[in-house]
Amino acid sequence: MERARPVIGVLCCNEVAGRPVQAVASRFITPLATLAHATVLLVPAMSDATDARQLAALFDGLLLTGSRSHVSPARYGGTPLAPGHATDPQRDAVALALAGRMIEIGKPVFGICRGLQEINVLFGGTLTGGDCADRHFRGPWDGDYAAMFGHRHEVQLADGGRLARATGTCRLSVNSVHQQGIDRLGCGLSVEARAVDDGLVEAVSARPCGAEVLGVQWHPEWEADRCANSRAFFALIGDALRGGAPAPTPVSTRRT
Repeated sequence: MERARPVIGVLCCNEVAGRPVQAVASRFITPLATLAHATVLLVPAMSDATDARQLAALFDGLLLTGSRSHVSPARYGGTPLAPGHATDPQRDAVALALAGRMIEIGKPVFGICRGLQEINVLFGGTLTGGDCADRHFRGPWDGDYAAMFGHRHEVQLADGGRLARATGTCRLSVNSVHQQGIDRLGCGLSVEARAVDDGLVEAVSARPCGAEVLGVQWHPEWEADRCANSRAFFALIGDALRGGAPAPTPVSTRRT
């Protein structure tokens, strides 16, 4: 009998499509299903519709996705962002409360782009004011996504770190689509990767309560099936959801 797939929560964002909607790009969901072999449940970024304790009890893990919005500076004592830098206070509230509860009860939390920044803020760190855009972002958001996600740079992985062990290398070429970044590192977080060009922290990890916490600034979900390093990232998620056990190999039912 095949073991049930683990369940991972994936955070939505507040967007407007004629009227307010909850949204998450499908590219975040697909590799969780196909590479991490997980069942995905979407979490609305609405405080009144979510209860962190109840959701954390349901999930085996959590992914904090990337977003077009930024973490509000009020969350980390920063200065107001420049015009054109959108925030999503409801996303902030749900992400920090739910991730905090997951970590508290020893369940894994992963972050991509904004999700990395939320993890840093949760651990007491701060963010830059959007001045990474010149080096790490090629917009606008309503432009050509292939060109935007095609903007790449090199990161150096920490010796013996989680990502270095998973990928079997010490340097990666990663895509870069962000305007904010980590300023002061959160207490208890270890640096997993830094940008070669400017030293910006590009990945962090921790195991505060026995479960994996891992965030990356880049976008491994973009065409993940074509990149071995991205596949390794989602394999890490799958292993963590199963308590360190690798995903089962699918059994073929085709007759010979």
